[in-house]
Amino acid sequence: MSDFSDGRRPRVLILTLHHGSTHVRMARALEKALLAIEPGLHVEVVDALAHCTPWFRAYYNAYEIPLKYWPSLWNYIESHQFEGETTGPWWLYRRGARPLFRFIEAFAPDVVAATEVGLGEFAIIHKRDTGAQYSLAAIETFAFERPWAQPEVDLFVSYPGEVAAQVRSLGIPQEKILECGVPIDPAFGLCDDRPALRARLGLRPDLPVLLVNFGGSGRGKPREVLAELRKIQRPFQPVFISRRDQNLRRELQRLTQGMPEALILDWVDNMHDWMAASDLLLSRAGGGIVAESMTSGLPILVFDAPPGNERRFCHLIENCWHTGYWVEKPGQLAARINHLLDRPEDLAQLRSNARQHAYPGGARTAAQAILNLYNRRAAPQPATQAAESP
Repeated sequence: MSDFSDGRRPRVLILTLHHGSTHVRMARALEKALLAIEPGLHVEVVDALAHCTPWFRAYYNAYEIPLKYWPSLWNYIESHQFEGETTGPWWLYRRGARPLFRFIEAFAPDVVAATEVGLGEFAIIHKRDTGAQYSLAAIETFAFERPWAQPEVDLFVSYPGEVAAQVRSLGIPQEKILECGVPIDPAFGLCDDRPALRARLGLRPDLPVLLVNFGGSGRGKPREVLAELRKIQRPFQPVFISRRDQNLRRELQRLTQGMPEALILDWVDNMHDWMAASDLLLSRAGGGIVAESMTSGLPILVFDAPPGNERRFCHLIENCWHTGYWVEKPGQLAARINHLLDRPEDLAQLRSNARQHAYPGGARTAAQAILNLYNRRAAPQPATQAAESP
């Protein structure tokens, strides 16, 4: 347990949102780590948009329209948000987030942690307008947008190396940057007995396992993916994660007819087991799943990456970390998988690279830093010594 300087336990509010699943998974991993350090802590994870006005939620979620129907327009908008001073008009944020501001004041947090830049801006606006004294922590995966660079942010939880350097380029002082990796659940990691794990999961012991994740904010492109998987020349076992999308599950059942080794799973609570048991991951490049795959020593092939952060992550995966590849065109997928299955030494090198870039203790390190923020603010200040009379 932590030794809090004022004898009380802090109140920690974690702001997240349900765009995809990365933000929620990071928030829950951080909550779990905080409670592991201090079981009696008052910590709450909230969907920030659920506490905003309905019209503002519609505005905030409107990015899905250009993302789906006009990707080039979304690329322009997202680039402007990434490099601009703010992600949107703050006068609009002030109006739409009024219920959230009231919720924050009623909760009376000592520390607020935000898992997305817009949520961070809500807290920055609230602190600036009201003079609130809580500490603010920025929790991101592999990219920090320029709007994070505000004096109200006290801590930047960053992935080391290139990502931390990008944070410093925003003018953030080094003492505010914690290079600990992405907060993920500690259940993710390497498996000491993969044959036993595969047997427990019902996987073939003699075939390479390809884990295909259609989760997140989009359904992916199942027809294109399955057409490519049928071109793979070596025997393998595909495992499809359809989450809670029953339409996708039915489509996968239809598309995998004649593939007797295929497994189609709904929502799984043991994604860490499936990653540890697999040889290759095919997925979108959500920050959470990328961090989890590296911690599991699982190489990744990224498909259907939309403009924005996911393509920035693809650059890191392929060109900086060498933990996988971005398959930009669906027609290139089978060739990439065939190459890796024909050259197991290349696949083994990707696995080794993934393990080298993993930070499995990131959530606990970030949690301890958040508690330290409270301790520093709550610590009694030394009394000013009166000057002696001459």
